[in-house]
Amino acid sequence: MNFDRSSGVLLHPTSLPGSFGSGDLGASSYHFIEWLIVAGQKIWQMLPLGPVGMGDSPYMCLSAFAGEPMLIDLEELVKRGWLGKSELEKVPTFNPKKVHFGDVKKFRMEKLRIASQNFFAKNSKAEMEDFQSFCKKQKSWLEDYALFMSLIQKYNGAEWSTWESDIVTRESSAIKKVRKELENEINFWEFAQWCFFRQWFALKKYANERGIKIVGDIPIFIAFQSADVWANQHLFHLDKNMKPKVVAGVPPDYFSVTGQRWGNPLYDWKAMHDENYSWFINRIKTTLELVDIVRIDHFRGFAGYWEIPATEATAVKGKWVKGPGAKLFDAIEKKLGKMPIIAEDLGEITPDVVELRDRYDFPGMRILQFAFAADTKNIFLPHNYISNTVVYSGTHDNDTTIGWFNSATDREREFVKKYVGTDGREIHWDLIRLAAESVAVIAVFPMQDIMGLGTEARMNMPGQALGNWSWRFIWEEVQSWHALKLYEISALSNRAKADRLNLPAYPSGKAQP
Repeated sequence: MNFDRSSGVLLHPTSLPGSFGSGDLGASSYHFIEWLIVAGQKIWQMLPLGPVGMGDSPYMCLSAFAGEPMLIDLEELVKRGWLGKSELEKVPTFNPKKVHFGDVKKFRMEKLRIASQNFFAKNSKAEMEDFQSFCKKQKSWLEDYALFMSLIQKYNGAEWSTWESDIVTRESSAIKKVRKELENEINFWEFAQWCFFRQWFALKKYANERGIKIVGDIPIFIAFQSADVWANQHLFHLDKNMKPKVVAGVPPDYFSVTGQRWGNPLYDWKAMHDENYSWFINRIKTTLELVDIVRIDHFRGFAGYWEIPATEATAVKGKWVKGPGAKLFDAIEKKLGKMPIIAEDLGEITPDVVELRDRYDFPGMRILQFAFAADTKNIFLPHNYISNTVVYSGTHDNDTTIGWFNSATDREREFVKKYVGTDGREIHWDLIRLAAESVAVIAVFPMQDIMGLGTEARMNMPGQALGNWSWRFIWEEVQSWHALKLYEISALSNRAKADRLNLPAYPSGKAQP
């Protein structure tokens, strides 16, 4: 894909301000789009939008297709008449700087259930037709997802492999019976998805009409406790008890002597191939309906992935296994055409990964926080970039730039000072400018770096199971000069129109060649 030279901000919607414990698809999201415009940005990048599961991680979703109900704007449901205003007047005291997922979900899901009951009791003909049309269009995944979520309620959150055996194995008469038994619960989960998709597409339309593109995110692997694995057991390496035989992760490296054992079940790529990769194609198709560009996390896993026996407690005794490679992407391209994909090509990158990425002209990723740990040949240093690259000062998996700088080695700090020509007092702006001025076609900056925040604002600590993903901010922390400074950097580096720079005209009154 030919991407335009541009820049944007990495910010997950849950981090936005809001009255109900987390950001959502309501007023703050629209305000953030307006802020991006003032700041000269053309991209809003976010984390996966699916319903979070284990550890509140958006990379361990309960579905690869569904949206997170916690993001639904409750005030829009009041406007629709499905929630009374009084329902949102008595609100618990939520922390404006941190998402407490348990409390937030409890409050929001209670309100969603009330809205659902009111909708099914007194909807208009047009509303019901829209709801039914949505359910029909999304039937390929929605029916299984809504039933799966209903069964989680029935079995008090237990892992699906421990449910009654005929439900685990999806015996047709048992599934038919339980669908009837849980009809009202199924309706609720379908209603929640209809609300999410309605609100999401309205927000995306608002952004697109104002020149903002949405960059979404797809984790290569999915959670075992998900509708996708339960509904497609033959596409994964599971044992006779429907538990994973092997799981995903990465081998030991400089950062961890035991590697990382993620625990996701691994795909049976032969079974995927036998079905012409239809599940994966549908996954990409659905995601590209929701976003304009998609970042695929752990892209190297399509060339080769680290397979760990499920019985192992760490990633040490894994092995490299060849991935589907070009067969998968040829199949996707045949169905969907050229794909606006960013390949997360970090970690142990071998020639086959580079070849696969370049075969489809997918831009790779460069992280400036990784640039100063080696010599001047380091691929993360801007002078070594090619234009088909997306550069970040840091990502959700990194510390903030200020946090990184404060904990960096003396050598790294001296290297970055000499390379950038800085005293380090505004290192976050130094790296933002360095990224913007590089040849990379897209530059992305975490909101925490724009605001100049430290380690306390870190989004995720890889390998740490709990306490991640909860950072939030309030609008009072964002000063007008934040947007103006970001605009100036972006305009001077040809990532935004320079019409607001107020530069003196050339003596002739016209631009010179």
